[in-house]
Amino acid sequence: MGAPQAIEILTQRASVLRESLQRSRSNTESMVAMLGSFDHRLSALESAMRPTQVRTRAIRTAHQNIENTLKATAVVLTHFDLLRQAEVAILKGPDEDLESFLDAVDLLKCNIRFFSTNKISTSEYGLLNHANNLLSKAVVKLRDEFRQLLATYSKPIDLEFIANFPPNSLRSLSQTTGSQSDSGNHVPANNHSEHQGRSLETPVYKTPTLMPPRILPLLHNLAEQLVQAGYQQQCSRIYSDVRASALESSLQKLGVDALTKDDVQKMEWDTLETKIQDWVHLMQIAVNLLFAEERKICDQIFYGVTFNKDLCFAEVTVNSVSMLLSFGDSVAKSKRSPEKIFPLLDMYEVLHELQPEIARIFEGKACSEIQQSTLTLAKHLAHAVKGTFLNFEEIIEKDSTKTMVADGTVHPLSSYVINYMKFLFDYRLTIERILQEVEIGNKTDSQLAIMTMRIMQSLQNNLDGKSKQYKDPALTYLFLMNNIHYMVRSLSRSEAKDLLGDDWVQIHRRIVQQNANQYKRVAWAKILQTLSGQGLSSLGSSSSLGAEGGNSSGVSRASVKERFKSFNTQFEELHQRQSQWVVPDPELREYLRLAIAEVLLPAYRSFIKRFGLLVENSSKPQKYIRYTPEDVEQLLDGFFQGNTVGEPKR
Repeated sequence: MGAPQAIEILTQRASVLRESLQRSRSNTESMVAMLGSFDHRLSALESAMRPTQVRTRAIRTAHQNIENTLKATAVVLTHFDLLRQAEVAILKGPDEDLESFLDAVDLLKCNIRFFSTNKISTSEYGLLNHANNLLSKAVVKLRDEFRQLLATYSKPIDLEFIANFPPNSLRSLSQTTGSQSDSGNHVPANNHSEHQGRSLETPVYKTPTLMPPRILPLLHNLAEQLVQAGYQQQCSRIYSDVRASALESSLQKLGVDALTKDDVQKMEWDTLETKIQDWVHLMQIAVNLLFAEERKICDQIFYGVTFNKDLCFAEVTVNSVSMLLSFGDSVAKSKRSPEKIFPLLDMYEVLHELQPEIARIFEGKACSEIQQSTLTLAKHLAHAVKGTFLNFEEIIEKDSTKTMVADGTVHPLSSYVINYMKFLFDYRLTIERILQEVEIGNKTDSQLAIMTMRIMQSLQNNLDGKSKQYKDPALTYLFLMNNIHYMVRSLSRSEAKDLLGDDWVQIHRRIVQQNANQYKRVAWAKILQTLSGQGLSSLGSSSSLGAEGGNSSGVSRASVKERFKSFNTQFEELHQRQSQWVVPDPELREYLRLAIAEVLLPAYRSFIKRFGLLVENSSKPQKYIRYTPEDVEQLLDGFFQGNTVGEPKR
């Protein structure tokens, strides 16, 4: 009974669930139908709204286009107004207000760029052409203004600057007197030259104002506008023509002359030496001041400009540099003579010292030829110095001047050569640098030392020849002694001592001693023979005296008297001649007097002691013994002083 009842209950429940599901399906179908109806209505509504949306979007687009057009029109009108303003200023010209004119050109160029880069109507092409034509007129006026400003302010260096410029302090031989040798080689007969000492301090110069500073920015702007407009060549030509003319005028005011080799060759030495000194001074002015300042001007005007300013600067300076260097080259190539070496060295030195500054100022490929021209001149000058120095040796050795020094003193040739060499030692480093190019002897030795030794040997050879012109052999040796002693003393007291070395000095001191000994032997041998006892015997026999200090027995009184008379005569002759001879060095003169006294006085005292009694007992003893040893010693003090004296008095 229980099972059927349970089945009935389950059946009832299943029936309820089936009814619920049926109702749910019905509701779903109704909802789907309703939603489908909504979708259809929305589609219809959207279709109805679409024309309205299209019209709204078109209105917005039109509004934006209107705004953009108004803005573009405003910009065009603004540029049109700026163009009108620029046109007014440009037609007015740059004379009254250059800066406003330059601003107007910038406005005009800005407008041209605007109209060129933006789409414009056919009617506006005429406006663009008008602007371009206006710019062409403006550039012509800029070019003329650039030329006018340069011409107005490019003046030569003022005379006040020249007057206040410090005088030069350069080495040179201030004066040289000389005579013409028979061989045609000019060697001064006397050397009174004073070598002007060179200041060790670098002069401080006031920089000249070649262009007012306030004008440089204006010229810079003008140059920039011209180059941007495609006028590079015209800008360069205008600048180089105007500035080159001003620079050349400055050099002419400073005294630069374009002299040829023939002009230099015909010039008197004093005049040429002065011009060389001026040239050395002018090179310092030109490089350190004029060219350096010109470079600054060029750099400032063309700074930041797409422009070959190095080429422009080279065109400005090339003629001025040529004016300066042509004189130096003419001097270097002119006929060589000994006195030219010092000015040549000054010229070489100033070029060598200025070379770093020249390299800095004339930097760049465009200026390389100018740099090279200065180096070439330095080489020509070095060659001239080298050739003059090498020829000096031959000139000295072959000097055949007939001038003789009658008193045996230092010959003018010796004085000239020694002073010449001493002056050269002031240029020692420079000459060593030049002579390094010449193979003379051992390359490890000092070239200047080798040349100095050779020149001294040439002088010595020449003096040997001149000494043979003396008829008195004693004067020959005195002359050689004086001159070689002068060589040794002068050079050993200068920088040459370290250069030549102690060996050279010692060797030539021995030569001096040898000539002094030869002089004593030749000059005093005969009188010393008179004071010897040889040949004194009674009745003229040939018997000899006894030992020195012995008595005078067996000696002829007449022979003794003759000996005393011969001594008096010879001594008086020696005194008269040799008192007129000269030993200029006080120490050497005193040494020579003492050397004579050490030989003569003992011999004379001995002779008087041995034979004086034979004549003292005669009626006139003073006739024979005219001088005491003290008198002879006193008279010897008068030797070698160049005095014109008569017979010595007792």
